[in-house]
Amino acid sequence: MLLRYFYDDRLAQASYVVGCAKTGEALVVDPARDIAPYLRLAAQEGLRITHVTESHIHADFVSGSRELAAATGATVYLSDMGDAHWKYQYAHEPNVILVREGDSWLVGNIKIDVLHTPGHTPEHISFMVTDTAGANQPMGIFTGDFLFVGDVGRPDLLEAAAGMVGTAETGARDQFQTVQRFKALPDYLQIWPAHGAGSACGKALGAIPSTTLGYEKLFNPAFQFIEEAPFVAWLLTNQPEAPRYFAQMKRVNKEGPALLKTLAAPQLLDRAALDALIGQGVFVADFRSRGDYATASIPGTVSIPERKDFSTFVGWLIDYSKPFYFITPTEEDRNELILALRSIGIDNIAGYATPAAVSGITEKLPEWSAQELARRLPQNGIVVIDVRSKTEFMEEHIHGARHIHLGALAQQLDQIPRDHTVITTCASGYRSQIAASLLHSRGFKNVITLRDGKELWSKAMPTVRGTNNETN
Repeated sequence: MLLRYFYDDRLAQASYVVGCAKTGEALVVDPARDIAPYLRLAAQEGLRITHVTESHIHADFVSGSRELAAATGATVYLSDMGDAHWKYQYAHEPNVILVREGDSWLVGNIKIDVLHTPGHTPEHISFMVTDTAGANQPMGIFTGDFLFVGDVGRPDLLEAAAGMVGTAETGARDQFQTVQRFKALPDYLQIWPAHGAGSACGKALGAIPSTTLGYEKLFNPAFQFIEEAPFVAWLLTNQPEAPRYFAQMKRVNKEGPALLKTLAAPQLLDRAALDALIGQGVFVADFRSRGDYATASIPGTVSIPERKDFSTFVGWLIDYSKPFYFITPTEEDRNELILALRSIGIDNIAGYATPAAVSGITEKLPEWSAQELARRLPQNGIVVIDVRSKTEFMEEHIHGARHIHLGALAQQLDQIPRDHTVITTCASGYRSQIAASLLHSRGFKNVITLRDGKELWSKAMPTVRGTNNETN
């Protein structure tokens, strides 16, 4: 048996290839939309990808199951559990098989058993793996978004992101029962989750790639509860904000993602074309570095500097129903950026520009240091907007700051006074720059980004923890 682990740092998303050395058949579990890594591995190891499966209708990335099946002819195994709201709409395609609790199939000599593990979502399933060539007991379980290292999947996404009111508590109760079921399974079982640290599918995911069930029984907080009510209260408390694009991902993965070869390539745009688009109120993202944008930027663009997780911030801010445009840091970066955007379903990428479009620009994004803000803050007319998560804000924030999560900023513009000096702040200066540029693009004239992060601003001026008025 061959087992390989793949990890997308941008989305903190894990996928796996399980291959049978004797027959050459292989299964891909929870594949990403970019299927090139799986195809390369199969070629290197002399494998044929014959089976593809996924644990549930994903909310945080576009599934590659349909893409991989189209490229290889593999059979796709999809969950038939859960209620009518969460059934795959492309299950009628000829290479799709629906599976339920107790079903199984073989990948060569490797047996895959389906376990219904609801909680994160109603249709969620996990896959128990037995290498029948050398054992009659399972080796481990692909747990998807049910069980992570040190955490379990959040049950509130259907309510928080997809608007299905009342499903969070029901999901939490289901999650409790699923955890109790796993308490009865052998400690030696290896656990292979679909996410790591940084994913918004839980609140405290570990950074190591795998674990054992016995270790989780000892140290995972979810396994320490023996009663349902306190478990539900714990699980629903302090979950991170659900990214707005999660609802879009649910829809796309439920209906069946478009194949990448059917998507149109974006067109190269010049400065005149960009200006025309911005004049029409079109969202144009600038992926150049923070420093490059602060030094020179086209008015009306939104700075989202390219880094590991940049695409998630794009997903928070854009309207998926409209064409998307961006400025690339270099021409060489273009394809990688497009791949990252399409991994979260941004398929209507109509155009892009190179840094040449910014040539000759003298407009700068106003920015202050922590010391500058500390000096000016006592003056009247300064409003500090903290755009971090609620949890970060509650832990410590600048005294008097207002909290508006970056992802909700565009929907709460009426809460920001246009006749005051507005300072945006975050933990590192990255999100505050996005926020300041977004406000500028929406017509705010006197907006300044705090370029320094928490390490500096927490020392330069009074801060507050929680919601009280006690300063630090």
